[in-house]
Amino acid sequence: MSLPPLHPDGGAFLAEVERRSGVRVSKCFQCEKCTSGCPVACDMDLPPNVLVRHIQLGQQDPVLASETIWICASCITCSTRCPNDIDLAHVMDALRQMSMERGTVSLPRVQAFHRSFMAALATHGRIHEIELIARYKLKTKTYLEDAELGRELFLRGRIKLLPERVRSLREVREIIHPRDSDTG
Repeated sequence: MSLPPLHPDGGAFLAEVERRSGVRVSKCFQCEKCTSGCPVACDMDLPPNVLVRHIQLGQQDPVLASETIWICASCITCSTRCPNDIDLAHVMDALRQMSMERGTVSLPRVQAFHRSFMAALATHGRIHEIELIARYKLKTKTYLEDAELGRELFLRGRIKLLPERVRSLREVREIIHPRDSDTG
């Protein structure tokens, strides 16, 4: 019985993840510090180190269909704990983009929130909660869900009516979408 090749796709998936994220995922030696420090690892279907191993093995399908990339809180604990300076939080961002492009999103409401968040961020350079909530509610058609919570937050002054802008919106857009920051 022969074992499957290390990279079933000839290493193309690993190469694409490394190219798109700018992170050398291949440097991971599975110390598991990313997983042991992750505050949401207990809710992930693939712990961070296992997700990385799947990437290294070229196993695209389980990675891009994983709930892990959507559950990741982007807290960068994994990145700061890594002895090889692997920025796993940045890898997760690239994987979310790849998953959306390929239509393999496992948690559609989380994807809707992600898209709403990024669009609101690109509009003002920081999050305007009312716009974020409106975008999300329109995408998910959950118009009245959480309405009481929203009311309470507004009454306590936690949600502002008018958005604030950053001084250099163009720089924020360049960070979010480096290739198309001039498109508005």
